[in-house]
Amino acid sequence: MNDLKGEKVVVTGGAGFVGSHIVDLLVSEGAEVVVVDNMFAGKKENVNSEAALHMSDIRDTKAMADIFKGATFVFHEAAVPRVPYSIEHPEETHDNNVNGTLSVLSAAKETGVKRVVCASSSSTYGDQDKMPLVETMPPEPVHPYGLQKYVGELYAKLYSDVYGLETVSLRYFNVYGPRLDPEGDYALVIGKFLKQRKEGKPLTIIGDGEQTRDFTHVSDVARANLLAATSGKVGKGEAINIGAGKSISVNKLADMFGGERVTLPARIEARHTLSDTEKAKELLGWEAEVSFEDGVAELKKAFKL
Repeated sequence: MNDLKGEKVVVTGGAGFVGSHIVDLLVSEGAEVVVVDNMFAGKKENVNSEAALHMSDIRDTKAMADIFKGATFVFHEAAVPRVPYSIEHPEETHDNNVNGTLSVLSAAKETGVKRVVCASSSSTYGDQDKMPLVETMPPEPVHPYGLQKYVGELYAKLYSDVYGLETVSLRYFNVYGPRLDPEGDYALVIGKFLKQRKEGKPLTIIGDGEQTRDFTHVSDVARANLLAATSGKVGKGEAINIGAGKSISVNKLADMFGGERVTLPARIEARHTLSDTEKAKELLGWEAEVSFEDGVAELKKAFKL
């Protein structure tokens, strides 16, 4: 990945969970890194001291164009995340996740950026009957967030087809690892369990707990982004699964934490996720390296559990 040395790169949402890990990896590769974040979900303390920080909103296309000037790559991580929040606030999340992505693509086209790597989501698939989830399946989103991410993919492909801007969208599967946010109603299940165990509270299980997820370590996701920026095999709007290729039930995850449990009502979400990762191997030379057991053990140690 030496092709990044000395290159100006921009990471939108670079103060967030996944974005800040991408920034760290880019800095270690010798890139000149610029972070764009409005701190909706980001934290200043997440930003690498060697990266420049612009407090700006991705929906401001002119501001984005000013920041993007001279950049070779843009990693578009900024979003209003979380499925339940998108169900409660469809207009706000659409404005950020769809219009924000369109603004980023327009600014990149305008300023001659070589390639935009977009963060997408396994939630584009919706609730499919067959596993594993493979990129040839027609997306069937079941909530606003999944639809918004899919529309972002379509815009990215259109900007490649119509305007010649190189793009690639990475469909993340349940990312976890250091800096995940354990706070709030919309925290992902691993973060929630870490916080509940730390506070001596029972683990909350949604529904019967037999829903399964393909958990992917954030360091693997960051590496996939850099490979997507530099691979000569992508750039035409491809959508690529980034997952560990293994799934685990919420109940099994709870077993790894131990302690009392309580059950909450089921909610609108996919029953199972499991990624087919052949496309990532073929086009990016990527596969997950961090085992789930090691990743959870690392987090439990960090939380002193």
